[in-house]
Amino acid sequence: MIPIPQYPIYSALITLLGGRQVGYELDEGKGWTISRKDLEKRLDISKGEDMNIKALAMINPGNPTGQVLSYEAVREICGFCADNNIVLLSDEVYQRNVYSEDRPFVSAKKVAVECDELRDRLQLISFHSTSKGLIGECGRRGGYMETYNIDQYVQAQLYKLASAGLCSGVNGQIMTSLMVKGPDEKGESWDLFREEEGQIMEGLKRRSAMVTKGLNAIPGIACEPASGAMYAFPSIELPPGAHAEAAKRNKTPDTMYAISLLEETGICVVPASGFGQKKGRIGFRTTFLPKDDVMEKAIGEFERHHKMFCEKWA
Repeated sequence: MIPIPQYPIYSALITLLGGRQVGYELDEGKGWTISRKDLEKRLDISKGEDMNIKALAMINPGNPTGQVLSYEAVREICGFCADNNIVLLSDEVYQRNVYSEDRPFVSAKKVAVECDELRDRLQLISFHSTSKGLIGECGRRGGYMETYNIDQYVQAQLYKLASAGLCSGVNGQIMTSLMVKGPDEKGESWDLFREEEGQIMEGLKRRSAMVTKGLNAIPGIACEPASGAMYAFPSIELPPGAHAEAAKRNKTPDTMYAISLLEETGICVVPASGFGQKKGRIGFRTTFLPKDDVMEKAIGEFERHHKMFCEKWA
């Protein structure tokens, strides 16, 4: 089971490995949260189709949706997996990228060890990466997975698989080590590290609010707050002419929109259809990594293009 919208590597790997995908929809109207009722519904449908659900992927903070799940939401997912003997794959690579003070990041393992009914029953594999998140060294591939309540035999097989790949590059290993254990507070690099880390975090926090506010100010665009990760995932309203033209071109409306945005402004976004979305929804994923002045200009270009595009295909 994977979330919809989802990071496309999940659906790609499921296909590559000969598995079958079952999507569970995130509720955009409630800040992209997850409903146990929907999880149970999807599970029942799958059983009716002779499918045996083995695992569920949870992305928290969300990609592409940018939400941070509450303690209660994470507990619901953990409970669902434990009750149905489903392994929870918890993608937590953006755990340091949290911008809302009233919605801290909560790991699946924290919930598991704090809840008596989950502590010994939840099978959990958690993931973290230096290639994403606050460090964001995308060219330096490194990370780790932690197993919790996973059978020793299964762990041995995972170790064999990892060993078969020899080892990751030195750069990735160094960055992962620094991510897990940063500079010593008494060391000479501590002050500079804290200063740089603080500047990065404050900049991301500032721009996440800037992008959400800017996109929501554009008629025809709606965007849920980006409480975590580094993405905004707005929905857009397009005139009927755009839908008709997209069908003629054998493209999704948001793909046609994204191409137009790129050609007109130079801004590159990812069509939301690439991540999966509710039927009838149109949107895109964008990031708020660029500097403040670049983002301010981009918001103006988003508005100019959206008005132009809608007028053209009205």
